[in-house]
Amino acid sequence: MYHNRDISWLGFNHRVLQEAADPSVPLLERVKFVSIFSSNMDEFFRVRYPIISFYSTLKNKTLNKIVPPYDKNLAEKVQDIVGQQLNAFGDIINNQLLPAMENEGIFLYYNQPVPDQFTSQVREIFFSRILAFIQPIFIDKSLHQDFFPENNKLYFFVILKKEGSDALSHAIINIPVNKLDRFFKLDSEDDKQHIVFLDDIIRDNLSCIFTGFILHSCYSFKVTRNSELYLDEETIDKDIMKEMEKRLEKRDEGSPTRFLFEYGMPLSVQKFIAASLGLKQEELYEGGRYHNLSDLSSLPVSRKDLEYPPVPQLKPVGLEYCGDIFRQIEEKDFLLHFPYQSYSPVLAFFNQAAIDPEVQSISVTLYRVAAESHIVNALISAAKNKKIVTVFVELKARFDEANNIKWSKEMGKAGVRIIYSIPKIKVHSKIALVIKKTKEGTKGYGYVGTGNFNETTARFYTDHALFTSKEEVIKDLKKLIRILEQAKRPQKDAKEEFNHLLVAQYNMIAVFEDEIMEQIKRKKKGLPASIKIKVNNLEDIGMIDLLYKAGKAGIKVQLLVRSICCITPMQENLSENIEVKRLVGRYLEHSRIFLFGEKEDSRIYMGSADWMSRNLQQRIEVCVPITDENLKTDLATYFEIQWKNNSKSFLLDAGLKEIRPDHGEYDSLQNPQQEIYEYLKNR
Repeated sequence: MYHNRDISWLGFNHRVLQEAADPSVPLLERVKFVSIFSSNMDEFFRVRYPIISFYSTLKNKTLNKIVPPYDKNLAEKVQDIVGQQLNAFGDIINNQLLPAMENEGIFLYYNQPVPDQFTSQVREIFFSRILAFIQPIFIDKSLHQDFFPENNKLYFFVILKKEGSDALSHAIINIPVNKLDRFFKLDSEDDKQHIVFLDDIIRDNLSCIFTGFILHSCYSFKVTRNSELYLDEETIDKDIMKEMEKRLEKRDEGSPTRFLFEYGMPLSVQKFIAASLGLKQEELYEGGRYHNLSDLSSLPVSRKDLEYPPVPQLKPVGLEYCGDIFRQIEEKDFLLHFPYQSYSPVLAFFNQAAIDPEVQSISVTLYRVAAESHIVNALISAAKNKKIVTVFVELKARFDEANNIKWSKEMGKAGVRIIYSIPKIKVHSKIALVIKKTKEGTKGYGYVGTGNFNETTARFYTDHALFTSKEEVIKDLKKLIRILEQAKRPQKDAKEEFNHLLVAQYNMIAVFEDEIMEQIKRKKKGLPASIKIKVNNLEDIGMIDLLYKAGKAGIKVQLLVRSICCITPMQENLSENIEVKRLVGRYLEHSRIFLFGEKEDSRIYMGSADWMSRNLQQRIEVCVPITDENLKTDLATYFEIQWKNNSKSFLLDAGLKEIRPDHGEYDSLQNPQQEIYEYLKNR
């Protein structure tokens, strides 16, 4: 009844890889998809694989208590899937992308020697720009005590023979990708672009490092380490920022979870390194000559004709960037759709609040912000302008912890009141509230979104944001802010705390349950009924069981699920009426919308919550009902465009395998993200 979350996620990453193989995608964008696939796989081994490995050590009796139940052979199945994907990954690079790049005059020397015409230039680069960062370490019977392979850093294992001796020596050399660019563009007399890996420049000059030795062989490798951070209950009574900083310093010292090595490395060398690092046989993966190919995103090539054509962002009608944005929000609700529409109104919301003399306070939850955040700078300005600014910072936003700590310190210096979420509860909601003084007293202006307050990711993440001054929303936002200020765990008897907003750990599950049951009642009465949901991840067993119940009642259930999907669709006697589609395209699908019922009888919500147990039961998430009929029409149309048969979203069968149209039909399909842009443009 339930698919494994990790295997379903690997299916999503395979879908990313398919974009790299799609000839209809511009060439350099295909290279970026290869980069994304590689980055995703690295994160999988840093975060998820340690858990999978741990489960493999548990007894069956203990495993059966875990919902959904975990297969004791899961690690072996994951390794098999990863191996297949890495083979496809290598095939796409070698047999599709590199030849296509060469046809465009772009020569990336990959698994091939750099032509002799560049030998002197490569050696000059090595001596003038690289050698200063090289640290060779000779090793004997065990790894040198000074050598600690850093997380996801690159190394060479070098086998040498002393001149005049048959005895072999061994050394390890760092590939300083953390200090230097991964790629170097070579000067040439032709009009082509010639690019070489940093790795190969070092490899071709090993004789200059190991003088007096004959090079026997050289193999690249890297070690991936467990990068999850844990805050225990004791941290509640400590300085949570200092505790997080301590853990961040040690993040890259986590236990090894994967040893990835170049094909051809002798088994004796594999076992030697694995034993020295305490790795199991199943944690050894044979890969290609190059690792960390997420670096392909920084390939030094600029060709606009090989990239997605620029798409001018649309200006939301009725929202002026320079003027009284609060007056406009007071007149009606506004629903924004990123990245199709400009993010400027969000920046204007905070910028105007910072300088408006009538604004008394600003409250906002921050999860992931831009490295150079205009929003945070506006909050700092607001505090300096004597506004009461309260910011709820989630320090446990994975891999953004350091950025959040940096901004917390900057805001704290300016007088912003900083509140951190407590251990084991993440504040993942995307909300803001501005309170402004008026002639009648005070007036609130609220923001509820599906995406982070991040103007950088807003350019390529699909998200929605609601601006409203409706009293019922403002009242609930005030309640939630008071609760967050107390930094206490939600109480079980607090389910009636919110009357309009859906807030995880309070009323969110109950409202979603009621909506599904209402559709079942309507279906039994012969009335129109439907359920349409778009999320990043669907894993919560309680929600899945309710969807099964709705499907068995004859309701058509349509699910757009980007990555993790644990429900089994289109299964006889279980889910014949449940369909699941996965959409991957130019933009990262990130929005969450929930549609219950048809047309004028429909109820529509949008917000930050995926349907995962952690989101619904362990985090603070917020969803808001959309009540304006025009805005409801927009979201309903948005879903329909993405659902209909198109070139980027594919139906999944009961095994979560994609059901693709035949080639002729495929060529005539439309791009849903482009259609949404055109719809909003005409709207």
